[in-house]
Amino acid sequence: MSLTKKIIIALILGVITGIGLSFAPSSLYGPLDTYLLGPVGQIFLNLIMMIVVPIVFVSIVLGTAGLGDPAKLGKIGVQTILFYMVTTAIALIIGLGIAYILEPGKAGTFDTSNVEYESQEAPPIMDTLVNIIPQNPIEAMTSGNMLQIIAFAIFIGVALAVLGEKTIGIYRLFEQANDLLIFLVNAIMKLAPYGAFALIASAIGDAGLNALGPMVMYMVAVILALILHGAITYSLAIWGIGKGSPLKFYKGFFPAMSLGFSTSSSSATLPVAMKTAQENLGVRKSVSSFVQPLGATINMDGTAIMQAVATVFIAQVYATSLGVSDIVMIILTATLASIGTAGVPGVGLVMLAMVLNQVNLPVEGIALIIGVDRLLDMLRTSLNITGDAACAYIISENERRKEEKANLT
Repeated sequence: MSLTKKIIIALILGVITGIGLSFAPSSLYGPLDTYLLGPVGQIFLNLIMMIVVPIVFVSIVLGTAGLGDPAKLGKIGVQTILFYMVTTAIALIIGLGIAYILEPGKAGTFDTSNVEYESQEAPPIMDTLVNIIPQNPIEAMTSGNMLQIIAFAIFIGVALAVLGEKTIGIYRLFEQANDLLIFLVNAIMKLAPYGAFALIASAIGDAGLNALGPMVMYMVAVILALILHGAITYSLAIWGIGKGSPLKFYKGFFPAMSLGFSTSSSSATLPVAMKTAQENLGVRKSVSSFVQPLGATINMDGTAIMQAVATVFIAQVYATSLGVSDIVMIILTATLASIGTAGVPGVGLVMLAMVLNQVNLPVEGIALIIGVDRLLDMLRTSLNITGDAACAYIISENERRKEEKANLT
């Protein structure tokens, strides 16, 4: 049986187990989660996170050096960031549209009298941009600051490309390190079905179906927007710009999507997402190694959709109307915040707090959605990593066609 089938079966069994545990008394769920589900899921996450920093650093160095021409790297970098910002803006528009159509907060069934939420202040966008260049690369690696790690790796990669034969020994050392890390990824992925089962069972069992009742329309709105964005925006981009088959793309990338669903972490899924894109979708290693780690850090289409739906939901709960200028402000703020808050823990809720402040909505309303956010986070993580892979696939295919055309002439 293939690993993909094993993960799917594990997810289904995890959902069934989680639903069963949500009805079980806390005396049963508590010990089971504390001594079995929680540890198994956390060990699996720790194993993946253990290799995220080294694999991001090594792969980006190789990817940058593999591109050769620094001007080509700059061109691909501009295309990548432009793709991410445009799709994020489209995601926000879809989320806002669905939220206004379904009106998830209009029912008036939400009591806001005792709602409390302490928002975390996000760093200014310019500070984040300035701090992309690390003062201490080793500290950036130990703290897991992905933007700084990516920046340092790009500098090393460019230097290797420029120096060429002089540093061929170091380049081969990075290739050997990459082979070593891929071996570890394959070994860890053998545990993926067990980790996926434990993570999904724990999440659903903890949320409890009773708590989901009043939030059904909000969840439906977010899920519908996520599906539409993946089915329409990415599919059209893959077909129209990448000249590829969306069905073939989704079928090939599904193993990474299923893992992203269970881990709820773009960073944790990154090693598998890169491996899947390269092996199943034929994405060039040099492009995948640059585009996907960058996307895992700054591309948050799924999170953008959540922000759009949540903003309208909270406005409806508090009976506050949003004007055209407010809608434009939501789109601009959330699109820029997707880069400006990169690397902040709980980034989705931090970004949402920023958006709510910009349109003068009570930040306390975030407390209403926290109960179901963990489950929705699984789905939007799958969408986030799919957007990263779609961008890598499109750029890789375009580069391949350009080279074929150049060879013919």
